[in-house]
Amino acid sequence: MQDDAPRGELTLRTLAMPADVNVNGDIFGGWVLSQMDIAAGIVAGERAQGRVATVAIDAMKFIRPVHVGDVLCIYASVDRVGTSSMGIWLEAWVLRDRYGTREKVTEANFTFVAIDDTGRPRTVPEARRIAEPGPGGEPG
Repeated sequence: MQDDAPRGELTLRTLAMPADVNVNGDIFGGWVLSQMDIAAGIVAGERAQGRVATVAIDAMKFIRPVHVGDVLCIYASVDRVGTSSMGIWLEAWVLRDRYGTREKVTEANFTFVAIDDTGRPRTVPEARRIAEPGPGGEPG
């Protein structure tokens, strides 16, 4: 059953171009994977407050092809946080022919590890809390 709405926040939008097609004339799956890795890296880097590296891609599922002229929209959310690793859930949706119907085309779970300046794993910091506004509208 097709999902009605994306899960996560819109993290990346790009247009599928003719240079990105495979031999069948559809957008190459590796290009879609690359866009998803970029989006996941943005979300993981924000959560880790620094450098991160992709360590695994779990359960990548291609649901429908992406065509030239489709707008690829990547939605991402932090699924889990460990000591140094994070699971980032991604969904790729397209707007057919730039303005048409929205369809889910791919989903996956990416695992990232927070790294220091030497490339060694480091602890993921606690999530930043956003102060709730007080009675006068000022952060409390």
